[in-house]
Amino acid sequence: MRKFILSLICIEIALCAYAQKDVTQFLGIPVDGSKVEMVQKLKKKGFRSTSYDNDLLEGQFNGCDVYVNIVTNGDKVCRVMVSDVNRIDERAIQIRFNNLCRQFEKNPKYMSFGNVETIPDNEDISYQINVKKKRYEAVFYQQPVEATDTALMRETFLPIVLNKYTVEELANPTEEVTEGLMKLTFEFLYERALKKSVWFMISEIYGKYYITMFYDNEYNRADGEDL
Repeated sequence: MRKFILSLICIEIALCAYAQKDVTQFLGIPVDGSKVEMVQKLKKKGFRSTSYDNDLLEGQFNGCDVYVNIVTNGDKVCRVMVSDVNRIDERAIQIRFNNLCRQFEKNPKYMSFGNVETIPDNEDISYQINVKKKRYEAVFYQQPVEATDTALMRETFLPIVLNKYTVEELANPTEEVTEGLMKLTFEFLYERALKKSVWFMISEIYGKYYITMFYDNEYNRADGEDL
């Protein structure tokens, strides 16, 4: 019994440690650590500081010229913001927004929760933004590592399961227990995914439009701790 308890403690420690590693990534780089470290890693990817602001980077991303800004909470990176360099007209931004939606939807690294809508061809984007104050955005989430790693899923999910069900109940699960396990699994992956949001929106300046993307590490975002 003592060995069993010690094993659970070790698993819980591993879970807490791993939760800090499974964060949102931008170009394979964890959105985490210090701003200096993040900038250095992005420069190795080909980005460079702009001539007028050393903290603002520029380069190519997904086939477009972009600016990249690193946002921190305290001394930790919590967001990578990516903005198009070039401003375009309504029809072009409608095509760009819809193409991005399709690219994310077919990428197995991402999931959505059914709230992504493309823009109809006949949509008056200028009217909707300036008069109706509509905000065009799409939200996706990077898949939790556990979603594709069965062994890791068992390891990190076990403490949660054993906190609700006994070993005997799991050995011979009733229909109610089986349904409960399915619900627990969904809630577990859902909560992990929410910490790894990647979303984008249409921004407007002087009648021209561009895409702004946000790679957020919700583990590092402010959560009222300074209040």
